[in-house]
Amino acid sequence: MPRRYDPERRQRIIDAAIRVVGRRGIAGLSHRTVAAEADVPLGSTTYHFASLDELLVAALRQANEGFGAAVRDSRALADPDADLATELARLMGEWLSGERTGVELEYELYLAALRRPALRPVAAEWTDSVAEILARRTDPVTARALIALMDGVCLQVLLTDAPYDAEYARDVLARVIG
Repeated sequence: MPRRYDPERRQRIIDAAIRVVGRRGIAGLSHRTVAAEADVPLGSTTYHFASLDELLVAALRQANEGFGAAVRDSRALADPDADLATELARLMGEWLSGERTGVELEYELYLAALRRPALRPVAAEWTDSVAEILARRTDPVTARALIALMDGVCLQVLLTDAPYDAEYARDVLARVIG
């Protein structure tokens, strides 16, 4: 029997891994659970991703696109006359007001790098790319401090189920910006 050409299979596997992690957490991720979710043979997952870490790297890269893309696409961040703190607070508000599961998933994958060294370069890529954009408006040290602060604010909102307070976020971001 000839092999079925399926150019979208790798992407379907990544999407399935993200759904599995979203429902079951990283502990629930296996080649078997992903294959079932993607409706592909088990061998397809191991063909495209030899290890779960490889699959998690691909999932983290895709998940990181959410906030990173918003930062990259923001015209206000590129405008030297726009208020940087206001724009960052607005972007965080939009991101946190979206589908909460997606935001939680991004952080779960991002924080998985603490225990899975293979994920660290991907987490660093995200931080570096956002820092590079923010450094155009500030400086490299302030850019990294802003990222740390935004992560802290977002994690507090996620962990406490508190509503996002855009005014508070803008105020603390402005303090770091100076």
